[in-house]
Amino acid sequence: MKNVVATQLKIPFFENEDEAEKSDTTTTFSDNLTLPIHRWFRYSAGFSASWVRQLIEEEKYNGRTRVLDPFSGSGTVLLESELSGAEAIGIESHPFVIRIANAKLHWKQSPKSFHDYAFSVLERAEKQVVDISEAPKLIKNCFPPETLLRLEALRKSWNDTADDSPLSELTWLALASILRQCSPVGTAQWQYVLPTKVKVKVIDPYEAFKTKIYLISADMTKFQAQAHGPKAVMYKDDARLCSKVPDGWANLVITSPPYANNYDYADATRLEMSFFREVYGWGDLQDTVRKHLVRACTQHVGKLYKETYSIANNPLLGPIHDELIRTCQELEAERDKHGGKKQYHTMIATYFYDMAKVWTALRRVTSTNSLVCVVIGDSAPYGIHVPVDLWLGELAIAAGFASYSFEKTRDRNVKWKNRKHTVPLHEGRLWIRGKSS
Repeated sequence: MKNVVATQLKIPFFENEDEAEKSDTTTTFSDNLTLPIHRWFRYSAGFSASWVRQLIEEEKYNGRTRVLDPFSGSGTVLLESELSGAEAIGIESHPFVIRIANAKLHWKQSPKSFHDYAFSVLERAEKQVVDISEAPKLIKNCFPPETLLRLEALRKSWNDTADDSPLSELTWLALASILRQCSPVGTAQWQYVLPTKVKVKVIDPYEAFKTKIYLISADMTKFQAQAHGPKAVMYKDDARLCSKVPDGWANLVITSPPYANNYDYADATRLEMSFFREVYGWGDLQDTVRKHLVRACTQHVGKLYKETYSIANNPLLGPIHDELIRTCQELEAERDKHGGKKQYHTMIATYFYDMAKVWTALRRVTSTNSLVCVVIGDSAPYGIHVPVDLWLGELAIAAGFASYSFEKTRDRNVKWKNRKHTVPLHEGRLWIRGKSS
């Protein structure tokens, strides 16, 4: 493999390396849980909004004022671009998650108008007569009848006047964001729903909805006093195409694609999507969500088993071909030793094929002297290490970028007692430089 790693780029968040190794959480979402707007919906996939803002502010001095996030998620980069005065375009293919982001981007609405609209929904809900017998099975499993009656009353009250307006969408987000707080079963945001687990603290739906209305109203006021940038644009699009982004438009890309760690982003929002009747069962997720996503989960590749090596042999994967084939063969051999027989070898082949397409699209939509920052972690399915950051860097060079370097921020796979392997993993920022003019 050709060595093209450039001098490592560093953003000085810590005064020394030891401090960074111990405390750097900028590549995680945890810091966002106390920040206005960002905290409206706890979407666990993401990175620190404060770090994003610092990077945008620094790069503005280098003339980089057009920001692209091709995996926008719940809108962290877009919100911080608006706060910092930079132009921004976001792309997201998950239909539920893009709706969350678009709702957040309505923060410029009148806080009082939102407050009055949302409380009118609550007042109607308190008078609603609802039938919960037709609720999806997952919803019945997650909420006791008295709680579900109130949640269904709120949903029906909102739905009766829903019109896709900013106030309607903000109210939708307020309702979506309280569902897990009101469930007594295991619905932690970073995991799939676990109806057999029990929580100690549960909040009444009406009280949770009131609290969320007050929080959103207050955050809108705070953000409006600080933000000064143009409105960010959010597109439902595929990062493998970036079809809505003009050629050469972006000079700064800040993003975090799915990790190759078999996390099913479709299943992660099944509770909310079931509640709003967007899906009725686990099987509905394939057509509704999974088919739109970069394939980073074995659930995405079930029918591609026989195509694994034809995908791995695609010319786009030339720079990593030998290593990729060898890894896929090791994963396939290891598969037969495990009861689940997960198709990790197919997942890895399709993941890098999809990401090679992403790099091709990004090269088209970025300008000369552009800077790309990708928050990413490596992987080890069945305990077989996949050097994700290294391979993505090589694919970026093949797509026409000039150089890459990796900045580690933290170790992974060291905390959980029930981890399935002991391969040391890491997370960090992959920095990509565009071609010079």
